[in-house]
Amino acid sequence: MIWFVLKRIPLLIVIVVSGLLMANCTMLGLNYASLETENKPAPSPILDVDLVRSDPSQIRAVFEEELYGPWPENLPVSAALPRMINDTYLEGRGTLQEIMVTIGEGVTARTFPVVLALPNAAIDTAVPLIISQTFAGNCSVFPGAAVSNRDGSVCVGDEMSGMYGAIATGIFGTYIAKAPIERYFDAGMGYASFEGSGFVEDRSEAAAEIMAALSPGPKPTSALMAWGYAFHGVAGVLAEDERIKAETITAMGHSRYGKSALIAAAWSQHIHGAITHQSGFAGAASSRSPSGERLDRMSASYPHWVRPGLAVDLEAGWQPTYDQHYLLALAAPKPIFLGNGRRDVWSGPNSTYRNAEAADAAYKALGVGGLPETGGMQAFDPSAEISYWLRPGGHSVVSEDIDAFISFMTAHFG
Repeated sequence: MIWFVLKRIPLLIVIVVSGLLMANCTMLGLNYASLETENKPAPSPILDVDLVRSDPSQIRAVFEEELYGPWPENLPVSAALPRMINDTYLEGRGTLQEIMVTIGEGVTARTFPVVLALPNAAIDTAVPLIISQTFAGNCSVFPGAAVSNRDGSVCVGDEMSGMYGAIATGIFGTYIAKAPIERYFDAGMGYASFEGSGFVEDRSEAAAEIMAALSPGPKPTSALMAWGYAFHGVAGVLAEDERIKAETITAMGHSRYGKSALIAAAWSQHIHGAITHQSGFAGAASSRSPSGERLDRMSASYPHWVRPGLAVDLEAGWQPTYDQHYLLALAAPKPIFLGNGRRDVWSGPNSTYRNAEAADAAYKALGVGGLPETGGMQAFDPSAEISYWLRPGGHSVVSEDIDAFISFMTAHFG
């Protein structure tokens, strides 16, 4: 028995270390998020609906100065001609293509692959489209397909296979990387995917160097803003495809890319909805929340996600002018999906709901329904413009989430 255990110590070490490394964006705790919202402080300041409607650019400017850095609207976006990967994808149900998208100009421009899956329905009529920004490369999103790695080489296998993949999906869900394209096809919609780090690396020093070198300015000074702009750029390219309903293009992201999806919805005219799953701090959760990951912890652990110096300022007691209900309000009247897990206390599902309640006024002022008025955190309505989703479980993407994403898209974009 002792020899049996000793032989497996290296494997156990690998599993534990891998789990800790992959869990660095969430706490693997067993706590439940409170469903009580009335006894918590309301987001502050109170939402100025008139300001949101009359001068949203002023609010965006404050967010850029205090939290995210500048929206790099002058960065040019271009694309190569699509490459057909498989014209009988999923046993003839659709097509799979790849487009190389470039952001910036000159030798410092960044080029990355975007893979586009469209059902055969797109032959006869334009279809709604989700654009997903993902942690893993497209090799893992479309396993078995001859898509490209970030370096341009054709995939052989994927990084989610083997022991690492088993650990990752065990912790973060079946669909943390792989996309169930057949289910999106069943719903009559297309799906595009690209790796966020293909544009700006998710590492502090590398991210800073890449952003500083991009030309021309203004340059993004946070990876979250850069990734939000990548959503914008890819959506602008794909909106030109006559098989896609441009007015339905929705940004989808989990965790850090949920934050960038919200930014894209608030800044980009090419993004018409957002599926933001467990976006947490600097996303939909309250920047003033004393629980969960908290903005000060997040900015200290991932300084490249936000503007330079934020962690130091927060440690000194400084607070942002606007809480995140203003970010949600900037997206109005675009439909936004706010996904949460009851055990994912680290991402602040309770304060996310309170911010949604506060942002509701901006939606109603524009004549749309906003957040459902009854039922609280457990009242999922996919047809609501602020659609709050809470399921059991932790920080992950699981089958129930996919059903909720599709229900939301179907309700709003048919």
